[in-house]
Amino acid sequence: MSEPVAGGPRTPGTVWTSDHDAPGLAWGGAVDHVDHSPRAARPAAAAAAPAAGWDGLDWDHAVRIIREAGEISLACHIAPDGDALGSMLALAQALRALGKDVAASFGEPFKVPDILRFLPGQELLVEPSRLPAAPEVMITLDAAGVERLGSLAGRAGAAGALIVVDHHASNTGFGAVRLVDPDAAATAVLVDELIRRLGAPLTPDIAEGLYAGVASDTGSFKYPCTTPEVHDLAGRLLAAGVRPEAVSRELWDRAPFGYLMVLAGALNRARLERDAAGGLGLVWTTIGRAERDSRGVPYDQLEGVIDQLRRTDEAEVAVVLKENDQGGWYVSTRSKGRVDVGRACVELGGGGHRTAAAFTITGEPADIIDRLRASLGAA
Repeated sequence: MSEPVAGGPRTPGTVWTSDHDAPGLAWGGAVDHVDHSPRAARPAAAAAAPAAGWDGLDWDHAVRIIREAGEISLACHIAPDGDALGSMLALAQALRALGKDVAASFGEPFKVPDILRFLPGQELLVEPSRLPAAPEVMITLDAAGVERLGSLAGRAGAAGALIVVDHHASNTGFGAVRLVDPDAAATAVLVDELIRRLGAPLTPDIAEGLYAGVASDTGSFKYPCTTPEVHDLAGRLLAAGVRPEAVSRELWDRAPFGYLMVLAGALNRARLERDAAGGLGLVWTTIGRAERDSRGVPYDQLEGVIDQLRRTDEAEVAVVLKENDQGGWYVSTRSKGRVDVGRACVELGGGGHRTAAAFTITGEPADIIDRLRASLGAA
């Protein structure tokens, strides 16, 4: 679940993000899979199950374009999280099984986060420069706006057909063929339905990518977006061969020792403001670049910090300011439901959902918190 990253106030709304943090901190590693032999088909009941509430999505058009295409390019948002990369790799493998010439990528920096190196299908990833300049068909995954594709935004604009698969309420409406549903718990939910409609087999490797996406964006099935349908999907993915304990370990239960030191410092600096956020309470902290560099902790390993901070009983809203490699501050926000952090972050040039959103900004942390505090009071 990638956290929402967004442009700062100098360029409001120009960079969009997903609605959640990337999966909690872990250190990459291989996952031992069970039976990798392709399943001939999904269970008949699952294949026949209707997609309630999805009648307005352009499924038929998307399926027709994909079936007629010989070559398909896939792209997810920059700095991919579990939902973005898991969904893209799952779809890439399904398309390959259907005989398509498929390549998948994301904009620079082109580096798979350590916590996601266990995902199957990475042999289908290529450097962004290797995608066709004008793809025959391009499918974007988990990107709320074309800007979130980074260096691949131009290829999206030049594609013969552009299919957008996304679940963000802040989606900007780009793309001619849209499979966008803000009510979907994750982009992986929509990709699962697309794979089903295409008639591709649900192999263990495809199921693992989808499971990583759903587990990431539901916070390991504890966020409000976790519905009975989400659990039904998780059950089908487990039946296809996913080992939940292996995926969970990679996403949430691994960390280098240096991270523990960074986390300890962040928690030691945490401040509780009981009167903020409309009197519901705000807890916040900062992580500077120098601190994480001194511990050898990459920026993309910090997403799990906010999950610790948001446990504070006295605060409705949790915020972590993380200094990126360019000296800007990536501001992650979480709400327990009574405060709309998405609206507050949009006011500051960011995006996301009601309970999880973010923005990127330059300046001093105290000044940034002042601005956010004011926005939260009006949210």
